[in-house]
Amino acid sequence: MNEPTLIYEKSSPGVIGCPLPDTATPEDKLLELIPEKHRRSDDTALPEITEGELMRHYIGLSVKNHHIDKGFYPLGSCTMKYNPKLNEKAAALPGFTGQHPLAPLRTMTGSLELMYELGEYFKEISGLDRISLQPVAGAQGELTGLLITRAYHRDRGNVRKYILTPDSAHGTNPASARLAGYETVQIKSNEDGIISPETIEAAIDEDTAALMLTNPNTLGLFESNIEKIAEIVHGAGALVYMDGANLNAQMGIIQPGKIGFDILHFNLHKTLSTPHGGGGPGAGAVGVVKKLEQYLPVPVVSRVPGDGNGCFLDYDRPKSIGRMHSFYGNFANMVRAYAYIRTLGGVGLREVSENAIINANYLQALLHDEFDMPYKQICQHEFVLSCNRQKKKGAKALDIAKRLLDFGFHAPTVYFPLIVPEAFMIEPTETESRRTLEKFAETLIDISKEADTDPEKLQQAPYNTPVRRLDEVKAAREQDICFTG
Repeated sequence: MNEPTLIYEKSSPGVIGCPLPDTATPEDKLLELIPEKHRRSDDTALPEITEGELMRHYIGLSVKNHHIDKGFYPLGSCTMKYNPKLNEKAAALPGFTGQHPLAPLRTMTGSLELMYELGEYFKEISGLDRISLQPVAGAQGELTGLLITRAYHRDRGNVRKYILTPDSAHGTNPASARLAGYETVQIKSNEDGIISPETIEAAIDEDTAALMLTNPNTLGLFESNIEKIAEIVHGAGALVYMDGANLNAQMGIIQPGKIGFDILHFNLHKTLSTPHGGGGPGAGAVGVVKKLEQYLPVPVVSRVPGDGNGCFLDYDRPKSIGRMHSFYGNFANMVRAYAYIRTLGGVGLREVSENAIINANYLQALLHDEFDMPYKQICQHEFVLSCNRQKKKGAKALDIAKRLLDFGFHAPTVYFPLIVPEAFMIEPTETESRRTLEKFAETLIDISKEADTDPEKLQQAPYNTPVRRLDEVKAAREQDICFTG
């Protein structure tokens, strides 16, 4: 007999799980306080179940969901990586959670100090001159940077028309450019998976506002030509924007502001200790070089001149692009990032990046013989392999990803970047053990062997999950379907 799934299916009439305490006022007197037209004619149809059964029901649901405390999540920082619970505890301190954003500034000196110091840490990490913590997502950080770009060029008499983006760029790059009023020009990657100076030189002109570049890029490769590229872009009067989604491969190793970048957004929810599976919460702080700081969103957290401790919110910025979010951004994420940085220090942050790079390269080496590797050079924090070889045998990248679920692993990102056929983007992050990486590689290789002998088995996977393979096309086309339970 199958165990009921829905809590209503487990309900039994008359069962009491948690009785409500008696009230000092009789029920009929309380009902008189509610206008008759708003009163229920029948009792609420709540499930009747014991407290123990209720607890087990929700625990049972929780273990059906894959999460970082349950198993390896090779999407890495893009979706979920291990973050110390200590930082969650810091963000939950009553002095932070109980503080109203409209409270007088004299009552929030500690929070202002934290934000100011966090901005100073970001300046050191990035090599840039000024920071705004206000944007609440990486994509909003991109939009902020592009609005700053627009304001900068407007001040110079021409907002320009185009943003250059690589063919390996995150999809938010052209979307953000469009929102900021620009058109995008796609730049083709070279045979090594990076951008060539010659390609930029051929594409750039007096109507180019900026180049948006992820570094390391989405193939996990460092844009080694960046200094020459920045020289070309700056020579045309344009700016160089860095998508900071992959900053966790650079902390303590490279300062983007020192190698030619003018604007950078930080993903606090990727790099700096905020779990963000399920789409949030995010934080997308933005750093800029000195000539752009006057355009940052208001308010900017600043120090009182001549005062070693006092901080204030600076609204006196006539060339600001304005607000990007209410109040100061996602403050709890700032606390998490602050706690993370203070715990690790400069040496620890560099070790985070080094370990992320080591783990990715080790895993790439383990899988090298079984899968096609379109770019064979040393990677940074992630790498992209191709399942083209397996597809020829009848098992696509999607089939292999679904089969991984049967072995307790979450699937990596598939079919991105688009320039790699049957792409598998794998980011193991810095905290996974050698044993975990070896087990994951062993499992992927075993699945690849299944493609040799029984590709149809992979085409029907997964088998051991709460639901089998879903109709993803139907879900994408009919988003108004409502699931209850």
